[in-house]
Amino acid sequence: MKLNYKLITILEGVDSNILGVFLVGLLFMLIYFVWRMVEFRYVIAYKRPLYVHVPFLLKSLNKSQRAILRNKFTFYKKLYPKQQRFFEHRVASFIADKDFIGRGGVKVSEEMKVLISATAVMLTFGFRDFYIGLIDKIFIYPEAFYSNMNESYHKGEFNPKLQALVLSWKDFEAGYEIENDNLNLGIHEFAHAIHLNSYKEKDVSATIFADSFKELIDLLAKDEGLRKALIESEYFRNYAYTNQFEFIAVIIETFIETPKEFQSLFPEIYDKTKQMLNFHFAGY
Repeated sequence: MKLNYKLITILEGVDSNILGVFLVGLLFMLIYFVWRMVEFRYVIAYKRPLYVHVPFLLKSLNKSQRAILRNKFTFYKKLYPKQQRFFEHRVASFIADKDFIGRGGVKVSEEMKVLISATAVMLTFGFRDFYIGLIDKIFIYPEAFYSNMNESYHKGEFNPKLQALVLSWKDFEAGYEIENDNLNLGIHEFAHAIHLNSYKEKDVSATIFADSFKELIDLLAKDEGLRKALIESEYFRNYAYTNQFEFIAVIIETFIETPKEFQSLFPEIYDKTKQMLNFHFAGY
């Protein structure tokens, strides 16, 4: 009898533990469901994530890496100190997440890693997921390179099948030498990657980007006057009208480099681009 009583007591303890785990799991599922519903309603109302940055477990850059940002990356200097801390965390995380590979005799330097990563982080600074999952490797050539994709020389390209972004360092640097000519190789190629990544990922930022771009294309399809004004203005270079992929890359270049002029000339397109990137900082 004593043995049976002990066995029943043990079983009752096991049952209560299982029930406790089940209830805790159920509670977390309920919280997650409520959270998703709240954020869904927020996204519908405001076209932006409920939150973007998490203010803990932040990675740090070393002194020389921060100096590169301060001396060579204008966007970083426009941010508030708290935003700069988030920016540094994301640059450090991006560097750790990607393989930087030199080609054509290039020895990958700290400056290359920081400035290339800072370009990606700048474009995704309004995203919750900033890693651009379609990029695994970043190849750096000294100058224009021969591409097997279409058997010609390129300054940069994004290859989603190989999950590779390829850049000419000479042309990447040239993109930042004149910051208001609407020509920036790094921004252009990362814009391609972000665009294609938005169709692959299911996170809230990717969804907002893809939906906003569709809204922009629908706007242009319906408004013949706006399309005509775009072309006649010559504000966007002709390459933008090659296809939708080049169009989005060019308007993002232009958005970053000459935002005031962009907003003045084409406010509707500017607003849709800002919505795509969730770009509510640094004077944009």
